Amino acid sequence: MTRFQGKVALISAAGAGIGRATAMTIAREGGTVVGVDLEPKLLERLAADVVAAGGRALAVRADALD
Repeated sequence: MTRFQGKVALISAAGAGIGRATAMTIAREGGTVVGVDLEPKLLERLAADVVAAGGRALAVRADALD
């Protein structure tokens, strides 16, 4: 499916749980994911998995509360 082709999604807490699952769904459907999380290792893994699923990724280490 390409439901998110040409779309960009900004996802906070993207390194694990619901945020990660959402990012992967968007990537599999052709979208670009901007993943935000505090944990750099989780973001690195997410970015690699998004690209492997056919999406594009930008990983941003940040605290959404700030």
